[in-house]
Amino acid sequence: MMTWEQIYDYLGIKDFIYFTTSPALQDTLFPIKIVFILFTAFFFCAVIYFYMNSSYLKYQFMQDVTEFFSWQAYGLREINKRIKSVMKRIEGGSEKEYKISILEADDLLYKALEEADVQGDTFEELVEHASRRILPNSDDILQAHKIRNLIVHDVNYRLDSNLAKKTLDDYEKAIRNVYTS
Repeated sequence: MMTWEQIYDYLGIKDFIYFTTSPALQDTLFPIKIVFILFTAFFFCAVIYFYMNSSYLKYQFMQDVTEFFSWQAYGLREINKRIKSVMKRIEGGSEKEYKISILEADDLLYKALEEADVQGDTFEELVEHASRRILPNSDDILQAHKIRNLIVHDVNYRLDSNLAKKTLDDYEKAIRNVYTS
């Protein structure tokens, strides 16, 4: 039975270890070690620099902190402000304000669906491809979008306050569903 020391001698491991740790070889490799240490330090600093200057880290950190303290999805506070400003517009009571509110709400929902990575080129395709979990009221949204199209394409289209309020309520529900699901 061979001992570990005899196995090391037999395989030449002992000689290899002595060779690699010899002072002569270490003195020869010292400049190369210094170069590699400098490269490592440079690339480490570059990674830290680019992380600090990129928006990725800020976004990830802010998203987690905001969600933790507000108990809401990231960005929902901003969306709530935008929805309130759209809904506040209808308090003016004029048909022009109703129309502008519907156009803004439609645009807000379109952007929300795009940010949710729903596939589609047109608004109708986005709504069709959104799952029932995201848009449970997709029929109401398509109807609201038809009203929006009438507003845009027919200058003489008349919009009453009840229809405008119902349309805006449908948009509001849909936008909140997109951001909370």
